[in-house]
Amino acid sequence: MSQFIAMNRFKVKKGSEEAFENVWSSRESYLDRMPGFVEFHLLKGPEAEDHTLYSSHTVWQSKANFEAWTKSDEFRTAHARAGNNSSNAPLYLEHPKFEGFEVRLTQTNKAAVA
Repeated sequence: MSQFIAMNRFKVKKGSEEAFENVWSSRESYLDRMPGFVEFHLLKGPEAEDHTLYSSHTVWQSKANFEAWTKSDEFRTAHARAGNNSSNAPLYLEHPKFEGFEVRLTQTNKAAVA
């Protein structure tokens, strides 16, 4: 069984980057309660004229573990105010784009992991 990486790409409105990051850092994700959860990263990418690209990157032990997460009460609770700041104003330009990948090859630097 291979690991599964779930990613969402967000086009965050210019000037909303700090608020967007605060939504992620201040919320309870409940990920650590879920079987098969490995790790989560929030990635900040390049800036364009009207937005900054972000990606959420979650690693699961399997695609089945990820799918169970998306059907869970924890998922619904964690995403209850996704995409909005405290004033409920939208933080990104369009609906996030989901991308899911099954891991086929992993290489690690054993010296860096130690």
